[in-house]
Order: sequence, then structure tokens, then C-alpha cells
Amino acid sequence: MKFTLSPNNAKYKEMIDYDYKFLYEFKNHRVSKAYLNGYEWKMTKAYRKLQANQDTIWKKYLEWRLHHLELKTGISFENNMTIGKGFIIGHWGSIVINGKATFGNHFFITHNVTVGRDIRGKRKGVPTFGDRVVIRTNSTVVGNVKIGNDVLIAPNTFVNFDVPDHSIVIGNPAKIIHRENATEGHLPEMKL
Repeated sequence: MKFTLSPNNAKYKEMIDYDYKFLYEFKNHRVSKAYLNGYEWKMTKAYRKLQANQDTIWKKYLEWRLHHLELKTGISFENNMTIGKGFIIGHWGSIVINGKATFGNHFFITHNVTVGRDIRGKRKGVPTFGDRVVIRTNSTVVGNVKIGNDVLIAPNTFVNFDVPDHSIVIGNPAKIIHRENATEGHLPEMKL
């Protein structure tokens, strides 16, 4: 792999600007200074900076910076660089995202969430997420499962099975409720 010497500031700016617009729409056109100075936004910026610089000489330094923020916040990406555009961390606090899980665009996650792998059985592997997915507090998604587009995973939900598009998943054991526009009100309406 060939590394470039200059940081990829243009790519980072494009990514973080989109995330800010997504956040701005989510927060009803008002983003407080407290949020912009908080760990949620600091983690988003550090993540995007590393994501934008995967092929630069700055990668190792940015990994180190993100790791130190992970230790402070309890938010761990485990070197996962697959989250698409439009990313919001709703509240900081223990969030673990497996390094091999894959994500679409417009992704919202809150505290005490685990996106992990299963190490045995028919679901051995990691989750794959579509576009417009919300994972609420104290939820867990594990195993080789496919989470469709426009899916809301309600608080305190355990998911180890495939979830079709336009669904709300709730409970433990979880059940699926089909609903068009399942993430409406939970995510801003922005075109990709």
C-alpha cells in the first residue's frame, strides 16, 4: 500500500460537514456549543479524521488519538472504518462496535450499545447494517445477521437474527414490528 504524506483534509471536511448537517437537521436546526464541545462530537470528528486518512502517513497517529479518546469515553470502534455518511452518537458512554461489522449511511447509536460478533453456531460472524438504522440505549446486535434499511432497534433489545427493511425491533426476546418509515422522528430526512 502506498501512503501519501499530506493529510486528506478535503475528504475529512466533506465527511464531517455532512455529519454536521445531519446532526443539525436531527437537532431541529440548533446544535449547542455544549454538544460540539462534548465527547460525542469529539469522537465523531476523531473517527472521521482517521477514516479519511487510511492511506496517509497520518493513519498511525490518528489511530493513537482515537484510541486515547476511546479510553476516556468508553466508546470503542475497534478500528472499524465502515460507517457511511450521516453518523450521530446520541449519548456517550460504553459503546462497542466490532471492527468487522459493516454499516450503511445515516446511522444513529446511543450509550450502552454493543455491536458484536458471535463466535460459534449458524450466526458465527458480525452484523451488516443497511441505511437509516437507529440503535437505542442498552441494546445488543450480535452475529452474522443482516439489519435492513429503515430499522429502529428499541432500547433494551437483543438482536441475533436478520431484520427486514422498515422494521422496529423491540424486547428480549425481541420481536419485529413492520412499520413504513420506522426511523421517522428518530433520524432527520436527508437525501444521500
